Amino acid sequence: MTRHSNPPSRPLFLDFSSQHPSAPLSHYQSPPSQPSDQHTKPMKKSSLSTAEVESYTQPFLDFITENPTVFHAVDTVARRLESHGFTKLLSREQWKNKIKKAGKYFVERNGSSIIAFAVGRNYECGNGTAVIATHIDAITTKVKPIPTKTTKAGYLQLGIAPYAGALNKTWWDRDLGIGGKVLVKDRSTGKIQTKLVKLDHPIARIPTLAPHFGAPAYDPHPNPETQMVPIIGLDRSGAQDTNALSDMSSLSTGLLQGDSLFASTQPPRLVNAITQKLKIDDSATTASDIINWELEVFDTQPAQLGGLDKEFIFAPRIDDKLCSYAAIEALIATTSDTSIQDNSRPTDDDNIIKVVCCFDDEEIGSLLRQGARSNFLPSTIERIVAALAGGQGSPDLVSQTFANGFMISADVSHAVNPNYLDVYLENHAPQLNVGVAVQADPNGHTTTNSVSTAFLQRVAEKCDSKLQVFQIRNDSRSGGTVGPMLSSAMGMRAIDAGLPQLSMHSIRATVGNLDPGLGVKLFKGFFDHFEEVDADFT
Repeated sequence: MTRHSNPPSRPLFLDFSSQHPSAPLSHYQSPPSQPSDQHTKPMKKSSLSTAEVESYTQPFLDFITENPTVFHAVDTVARRLESHGFTKLLSREQWKNKIKKAGKYFVERNGSSIIAFAVGRNYECGNGTAVIATHIDAITTKVKPIPTKTTKAGYLQLGIAPYAGALNKTWWDRDLGIGGKVLVKDRSTGKIQTKLVKLDHPIARIPTLAPHFGAPAYDPHPNPETQMVPIIGLDRSGAQDTNALSDMSSLSTGLLQGDSLFASTQPPRLVNAITQKLKIDDSATTASDIINWELEVFDTQPAQLGGLDKEFIFAPRIDDKLCSYAAIEALIATTSDTSIQDNSRPTDDDNIIKVVCCFDDEEIGSLLRQGARSNFLPSTIERIVAALAGGQGSPDLVSQTFANGFMISADVSHAVNPNYLDVYLENHAPQLNVGVAVQADPNGHTTTNSVSTAFLQRVAEKCDSKLQVFQIRNDSRSGGTVGPMLSSAMGMRAIDAGLPQLSMHSIRATVGNLDPGLGVKLFKGFFDHFEEVDADFT
């Protein structure tokens, strides 16, 4: 998400937190059950303790470091869901007899978007859905279809293109890796398989021009096509061309069909590096088996803790793998076997469907089939309702489900920057390690309104969370989120709220070390207390 924002004296906390913090709990475990009889109303789950909040920090660092591309991130989320009892559904198959009450499921699209959901044991058709919608793509650069470049001054270079706001000044002089999705033909079956690849060491670098060269080194608007081309090696052939191509007549036509192998259109040494990497998993893979690929160029520096007391997280790709991570972990925590089966929150008290959506392509408008503007979420909910209705789902039933639902559009917000206080709106400047920030905008760039804010305030009260608030100044323009497009398509109540970060759209950004866990705490509270809070709103 892109946002700019003027002077904060202090952030405004929408704080309705309890004065009695819960006792420490181990990760995902429920508090000890309290004595009760059949006439005693079951207790709601306690909020996460400080120790639990802190326990999410290192796993989040690992998640960011180990999943540099959107394909790796979605694959990791899918495997984590499966390890916690979620069943994978296939979009091209019938769901009628596959979705059951008390079941947990997920479905992918393009390997870059994923929707996970859990059906309450006491769910009835037409009941609401508690939805958290995020985007899991991040600002990056992508390898061009035919990225081979003419050798210049003995350097091998790679043709790349910016995805959204990438190739800005923060990409200069960074250690860049290459990875993504590779389509490989299985020799024995002839079927096309998808494999993920990630080269383990820095491959590329976009070198700056030293200041000694004068004005060109200080150009505030370098040409991204000609002056931000990464070097990936030295030419071993001895042939060197110190001049750029002089005219378009020397350019050749790129062909992606005929007798040519896909590998022949790519830099040979890159093909070899990726082939060797794939051979680790399949010794039979050769360059001729590669049918196509989608590769990203990314920052290889690991996510890490910083600050005198390690109170910061410095990491790439925070926008918005942060809210995606927190939402998925909240769904796992609220639906884990221990939390379902303990006496403090019996399954019979769960009457809704809990949903987390992690979309691709938010940074470029969400218009593709795996984006939030597609039919992915509405059609998934429609199919869930139809399956649980015995195949008898109707538009009326689906509309009722949407009307009874509520969605948190969870996208990162702007944390206050101490060096630019004058650009923030007073009382609307979120801080790190405090909690999720509600994002308001009077011009419809977010879904937040008085009702949805009051709803989330009640959730925050019940799970001992603090809410901050962000709004852009009148002399700046807000960015957008997936919230408006989804809530308008479904007619579902919604709010925009996300964790604050510094340096949005930089190749590396900063959040608080507690922020991943604070996100899990609020999002889990949303799932745990949705029905109770919703009952207060008519």
